[in-house]
Amino acid sequence: MTDTLSSHPDTVPAGPARTPGPPQPQVPERRRRPLEPRAAGGQRAVPGARQLRRQLELAVLLLATAVLYLWNLGASGWANAFYSAAAQAGSQDWAAWFLGSSDAANAITVDKPPASLWVMGLSVRIFGLSFWSVLVPQALMGVGTVWLLYLAVRRAAAPATADAGLAHRAGLLAGAVMALTPVAVLMFRFNNPDALLVLLMTAAAYAVLRSIQDARLPWLLLAGVLLGFGFLTKQLQVLLVVPGFALAYLLAAPATAGRRILHLLCAGAAMAVAAGWWLAAVELIPAANRPYIGGSQNNSILELTLGYNGLGRLNGDETGSVGGSNGWGTPGLFRLFNNEFGGQIAWLLPSVLLLGAGLLLLGRRAPRTDAVRASVIIWGSWVAVTGLTFSFMAGIIHPYYGVALAPGIAGLAGLGGVLLWQRRDQTVAAAVLAVAIVAAGAMAAELLGRTAAYLPWLRWVALLGALAAAALVLAAAALGFKRSGTNGAAGVKGPGLKASRIMARTTATLAVAAALAGPLAYSLSTASTAHSGSIVSAGPAVSGRGGAGMPPSLGGATAVNGTAGAGTGGAGRGPGAGGAGGMGGLLGASTPSAALVTALQTDAGPYTWAAAIVGSNNAAGYQLATQLPVMAVGGFNGTDPAPTLAQFQQYVADGKIHYFIAGRMMQGESGSNDAAQIAAWVQDNFTAQTVGGTSVYLLAD
Repeated sequence: MTDTLSSHPDTVPAGPARTPGPPQPQVPERRRRPLEPRAAGGQRAVPGARQLRRQLELAVLLLATAVLYLWNLGASGWANAFYSAAAQAGSQDWAAWFLGSSDAANAITVDKPPASLWVMGLSVRIFGLSFWSVLVPQALMGVGTVWLLYLAVRRAAAPATADAGLAHRAGLLAGAVMALTPVAVLMFRFNNPDALLVLLMTAAAYAVLRSIQDARLPWLLLAGVLLGFGFLTKQLQVLLVVPGFALAYLLAAPATAGRRILHLLCAGAAMAVAAGWWLAAVELIPAANRPYIGGSQNNSILELTLGYNGLGRLNGDETGSVGGSNGWGTPGLFRLFNNEFGGQIAWLLPSVLLLGAGLLLLGRRAPRTDAVRASVIIWGSWVAVTGLTFSFMAGIIHPYYGVALAPGIAGLAGLGGVLLWQRRDQTVAAAVLAVAIVAAGAMAAELLGRTAAYLPWLRWVALLGALAAAALVLAAAALGFKRSGTNGAAGVKGPGLKASRIMARTTATLAVAAALAGPLAYSLSTASTAHSGSIVSAGPAVSGRGGAGMPPSLGGATAVNGTAGAGTGGAGRGPGAGGAGGMGGLLGASTPSAALVTALQTDAGPYTWAAAIVGSNNAAGYQLATQLPVMAVGGFNGTDPAPTLAQFQQYVADGKIHYFIAGRMMQGESGSNDAAQIAAWVQDNFTAQTVGGTSVYLLAD
């Protein structure tokens, strides 16, 4: 299927019958040119002018998105230094790149699969280590996500509207909503795996829609491959969109039931292969020849997949975690609207659910293969399944996880907003559209009101603008304003066409402005603020949102030697304090002094690790400063048995570790106690010295 919405006869129609006469010379038959649209003033427009204008509008959207995501990007520094250090390691060692190691000497991996690190590692290898080489790939992923969303929504809207212009505007609206979702602005300016995950899931949604409309298996297989690489980005989270994708294809694909089922099985196999090859490779490499699998307690990628990053996220049973006992908030139906999550993602959530329901209601008699119904299933199930999972999961969850909902919300907003707008002369469509607009204004007023000093006038502008737009929608339906026909053909009832168009444009502009005013303000605030650490949030500070999503049981960030979350020295017994699994620098990387960096770099050549320190974020700061391998004892939380005390003692005996750096550690609730044992052993057997204000222990001369 193509995006062409109309066709023209190839030849001039035959005229009336004529009396036979002498033979006439044969003249080549001329093809009739399609009627050209007339520009303002009655003159014919240049062929393709409308298409050129649409391309320019799309280019403006993508360029504006790129500016928003790239502007002042370097202000965030290393952003999440945990992943920046792994990218640096991967740029130095191919084994570290392939396995996702935290350091180039391959002591331990990050607690996620490495797909996002592959992108960053290659960028650093090509362009050198810098803030920009780490962060720019994520910004470009954001632009790609907006573009793919535009394509997917436009493709579904085209046959439903029979108007290329309306389909184009549906895609633009979806792309704009995606670009201006505050948590999307945050994550596409950050280096967490979520950026790549969202891009891959959006690309998979587009491929599924293409497979439904074109009845072509290769598109469905491509979707499976993309979802498989989504698994290699953030493991089981990608599976939340799979049920909706499968249901849409099963219900709407133009093939027999048997072929649809067979195609889905093939796509499932493609997804399993795309996800499983790396898991198999890791499992087949002997443990002695690869780094420890960070986040697991038994050095197993399968345990990490099914436990810490799997079922443990749902039931809260995560060995080695730092929250526990509902430390990550109380699960419930309205979690996404609370102070932690609301400003990140909830702006249009009630509205798009209404729009999706309205589309299903109005299209209830559409053919089974209807592209709009299939799209509503794709985007609606995405929002419903992911939203409910995030609402009720009892394990680790952060506000920035909400970015996974953004494509589904944006898809429903673009498709539902424009298709219901086209049918606004119908009572049901007008009513649903009006209520959705009011819901968007009400949500904006509520979310903006949670920060009393933040643009206090904007909440009233959004609310009153939404009420006015909704009133105009209902008034237009009541007064008999009827939408214009395809390509501007008038189908007007009651007031004139010109008045109808003016009212329509005014109403549409007011509705979109009211709905996006709050997200736009939050997005600009997010882009103008530097973000760093492991747990970040979009928008201004909100009353009742503490520790940027950090569990209350940890008490927020720690300040050590003037650096929040640095973990470089400080209180405790010697090099560290804590019970089962000491932790330090959970929220942010250490910031080493110039004197300590010089000490670590001096005579570092003979050593496998320039230093060791408890906690991956602590290690990341030193590694990025020195560009030398630094061992993260205990992994991210300091709760992994990597290395064990015996292994660490052997490393020291073999002269592989130059220094041990003291760090402030906090109490973990489960997992290994090896990190605390190692810290105590170092304190008891080596003499501390102070370098640049930090306590260090020389382990080898």
